[in-house]
Amino acid sequence: MSSNNQQQTFAQLLLTTAPTPLENFIGGVHVAPHEWDSAQVENPAKFIPVTNPATSEVIAYAPLSKKDDVEFAVKSASEAFDSWSDRTMKDRAQIMIRFHQLIVKHREDIANLIVLEHGKTKTEALAEIDKGNETVEYAISLPQLTQGKIADVSRGISCQDSKRPLGVVVSIVPFNFPFMVPMWTLPLIVGLGNTLILKPKAGFPPGVINIVNGGAETATFLSTHPAVRAVTFVGTSAVAEQIHRSSTSLGKRVLALGGAKNHLVASPDCKLAMTAQDVVNSFTGCSGQRCMAASVLLTIGPQPELVAEIVKRAGTLAFGQEAEAGKMGPVIDAASVKRINAYVTESEWQGAEILLDGRNKVAPSGCETGFWCGASIVKHRKKSDKMLREEVFGPCLSILEVSSKEEAIAFENANSYGNAACIYTSDPWTADWFTKRFSAGMLGVNIGVPVPREPFSFGGINRSRFGDSDITGEGAINFFTWSKKVTTKWAVPDESNWMS
Repeated sequence: MSSNNQQQTFAQLLLTTAPTPLENFIGGVHVAPHEWDSAQVENPAKFIPVTNPATSEVIAYAPLSKKDDVEFAVKSASEAFDSWSDRTMKDRAQIMIRFHQLIVKHREDIANLIVLEHGKTKTEALAEIDKGNETVEYAISLPQLTQGKIADVSRGISCQDSKRPLGVVVSIVPFNFPFMVPMWTLPLIVGLGNTLILKPKAGFPPGVINIVNGGAETATFLSTHPAVRAVTFVGTSAVAEQIHRSSTSLGKRVLALGGAKNHLVASPDCKLAMTAQDVVNSFTGCSGQRCMAASVLLTIGPQPELVAEIVKRAGTLAFGQEAEAGKMGPVIDAASVKRINAYVTESEWQGAEILLDGRNKVAPSGCETGFWCGASIVKHRKKSDKMLREEVFGPCLSILEVSSKEEAIAFENANSYGNAACIYTSDPWTADWFTKRFSAGMLGVNIGVPVPREPFSFGGINRSRFGDSDITGEGAINFFTWSKKVTTKWAVPDESNWMS
C-alpha cells in the first residue's frame, strides 16, 4: 500500500479506485504475468473479473497466468528450498509466530476484503480468519510435534527417524474460503521446510511463498510441473479426481478434496430448539457455500414441530453483511444463483413441497444487481429427486422423512460423497449407534458442522477426498514430509557392563 493511502484499508481502496489488474507474488515481490496487457482486462482469455457479489460491481481483474509464469514461480521456489529447509525447525517456528501476530493485527482489514470480494457477512469473515489462524498456531508447535525418534536398537547401534521436507509444493485453493483454506496448508508446508506455490512482512525469505493467479490451465501447469513434489487441491470432486489421477501418474504426492452431500439425522428424542437452530446455522452459514454445510435432513418418523421450527427460524434470516446475528450474504456469482434456484424449481416439478422459497427474496436496497439467493427448504416425497443426491452448494435444505434409523443410515451410506454427517439426539446409545455406521470422515453429535480443531485433522472419504491423508493435523505433517531413517554403528566395547 502506498504512503498516500496508509490510512485507507485495502477494501476501501478497491471501492474508491478504478478496477485494476492484480499481480502475482513471486520471489518476494509483486510481478506482472509475462503476457501482461492491462488494456485487455476485459478479455476472458487474459483476465478473470473480481466482482463484489453484493452488487456485481467489478473491483479488480485477476490475470490468467501462463506457463512462463508457472516456470518463474517454480524456479523461485526451487532456489529458495535449500536455504529454507536447512534452517532449524525452531527458526521457522519463530517466523510463524510473527506471521500469527500479523494476522491478528490485520484481522479487520482481511475480514473487510473477504466481505467485499466473497460476499460473506462480517461475522463469517472474522470467524474464517480465526479458524485459519488455528493452523498457524498449530504450526508454531512443530518443533515439539516433529521431534523424531532415536533409540539404541542393539549394542553399539542406534536408529534415528526424522521428518524431512519434500521440496516445492503446490496448493490450489477455491473461492469460498479465501483465507482459511490457504491457511490449512501454508503454515505446515513452509513450517516443515518446504517452499510453496499458492494459486490463489512476516520474515519469509524471497521464494519461500509464491502466489500465482490463474484458472484451469494454470492449475494444470502447476500440478504437472516436474519440479513440484506434492499437490493439494480443494474444489469439485470431478476436478479433484482429475488432478489426483494426472499428478499421481507423474509420481507426485496428491491430496485433493472434493465436494460433499452432508446428511443430518434427527432422532425423535432430539432437543427441538437446539436442533432447529443448529440445522439452520449449518445450511445457511456462508450462504451454503461450504463443503461442510448441511444438505439433507433425515427425520426419523414425522417430526412436524421440528420442521416448522426450522422453517420459522430460516425464514427470519435477512440479507446483509453486517457483523450481527440473523444475516445472510450473497452467493459468489449469477451462475450460482441460477443453479441453486434450478434445483428448487426442478424439485417442485417432481412433486416436492416447497416449505420455504428463497428464489424471489428481495435484495437489499442499493444491491439489486447483486447475487442474492434466499434460504429454501424443500420436503421431498421421492428418494430419487436430484436435489437429494447432488451437491447444491447454496442455502438449501432437503428434508426427507424415513421410517427408522436403519433406513436413515442406508440412505446416508448410499451417497457417493463422505465429508460429514450428524446425529441429533439426547441419547448416548443412539449417538454411538450412528457414529459407528455413518459413511463420512467427520461426524457430529448435535453439531451440524463438525469441523475438527487441531491437532485433529480435516478430511472426508469416498468422493470427498482423493488421496491417502488429511489436509490438517498429524496427517498433514506426514503428507508434507518424508521420513529419514539413520542407523549408526560405533565400535562395540570389548567388555559388556550395565552401561553398554
